[in-house]
Amino acid sequence: MIRIDRSLLIAAGSGLLLAAAFPRPDLFPLAWVGLVPLLLVMKRRPFASGFAAGCAFFAAVLYWLNIVMTTYGHLNIFFSVVAYLFLVSYLSLFFALASWLSCRLEATLNLPYLLTFPVFWVALEYLRGLLLTGFPWALLGYSQQNFPLAIQSADITGVYGVSLLLVAVNCALAWIIREPKRKTAWLGVLATLLMAAGHLGYGAWRETQPLEARSEQLRVALIQGNIEQAVKWDPAYRQATIDTYLRLSSRAEDRPELVVWPEAATPFYLQEQSLLASRVKALPKQLDSYLLVGSPAYQRRGNEDYRYFNSAFLFSPQGKELGRSDKIHLVPFGEYVPLGPILKFINKLVVGVGDFSPGTVEPLLLNGHSLGVLICYEGIFPELARDYVRHGSSLLVNITNDAWFGRSSAPYQHLAMIRFRAIENRIWLARAANTGISALISPSGRVVTSGPLFKPAALSGTVGLGAEPTIYTRYGDLLPWACLLLSGGYLLACYFRRRKPN
Repeated sequence: MIRIDRSLLIAAGSGLLLAAAFPRPDLFPLAWVGLVPLLLVMKRRPFASGFAAGCAFFAAVLYWLNIVMTTYGHLNIFFSVVAYLFLVSYLSLFFALASWLSCRLEATLNLPYLLTFPVFWVALEYLRGLLLTGFPWALLGYSQQNFPLAIQSADITGVYGVSLLLVAVNCALAWIIREPKRKTAWLGVLATLLMAAGHLGYGAWRETQPLEARSEQLRVALIQGNIEQAVKWDPAYRQATIDTYLRLSSRAEDRPELVVWPEAATPFYLQEQSLLASRVKALPKQLDSYLLVGSPAYQRRGNEDYRYFNSAFLFSPQGKELGRSDKIHLVPFGEYVPLGPILKFINKLVVGVGDFSPGTVEPLLLNGHSLGVLICYEGIFPELARDYVRHGSSLLVNITNDAWFGRSSAPYQHLAMIRFRAIENRIWLARAANTGISALISPSGRVVTSGPLFKPAALSGTVGLGAEPTIYTRYGDLLPWACLLLSGGYLLACYFRRRKPN
């Protein structure tokens, strides 16, 4: 008879509670208490408990990866599940390390979880966004996307400050449950309440400020073509694809000054002299507007040597190409195969184009202003949006093709993370997605307007131009770096304490 460890089941329950705080079902209050079960039981099996919580969390949040790999990547279901479980296991190590390290410090230095677990958690979240090209999907702070008071502090600490607060509240609750008669536990609760009050109070104050007002404005139209991923790169559908985008663009309301098409809207090279490319370039003159369009691009380096890019082209109202912005942070195994010469047996998920090369931060000039273009999942990397703003961008534009996600919760998760880029830099953000969710997002993170999923749409609205100076834009990820340094200090203290003779 197989004996199941109850502590691991309870820890897994924590992971499921945290997962339910994310879109969808988006029950964001659960993030304030979801870690409590793990914190109450992890002392018995520190590493295994954290790993169980991580497995439950990531398995639930990232279930849609199997849709990507099987439906669009045409990967065998067996290999899809193996890859999915491998990624879930890898990501769960970050949960496991946070719990194990906190338990070691409690045993060695008698430090309560409240002083260590939030620090390790944020440090490891930050490392998760860096190691192996980085995958900062579903950081805990993103769960609060629909709690405005809790997320305004992102202009100081980034999303990591929200994560720190959530973990601290969970630790304080677990401490008072474990030791209700201990005075230091009550002091910890009081300190956490003061921190939460300051955090939410700042959010309330920020909400009273004119965050959305700008002296200069721009009328924008977001074109959502709803092109099926299965036919997107089929040459037989190119004409119909362009017809769809041209038709929707001509129906845009309020005479837009900028029309935005999503990532890879043209399944061919705009650089080439073709009839379809000519039709696209003629649209700005017909509408008397600028056109930003996602398209693959190439650069010739020799007779048979080419570099390929996932790009966005900007055209003037006269149809002149004003510039090109290339995607910087590429998707491993999606847009290129890491260690390609070694892993020759692995194919990319993106068909129709060779391995992409990374670009550089190149804002696009538009009538005295600059556009910072974040292509697809670049929007989940805070440092990229910050770099564009620091290079003078007065509007962030996210173009994406979320058709890969199918009818899952992933498009909602993606949008939730993008909202933080607007808050961190106090800048307007326009998002055009092939199948949705297209949206205009204000500097407070508010979704001003959004479109439906899997329906053609032309959304119109007005955005402000210019970024309000913020601490985050100027100094970046100070909080996670501080947590990394403090984590190192904790580990050194633990090491020397263990070496000290009794």
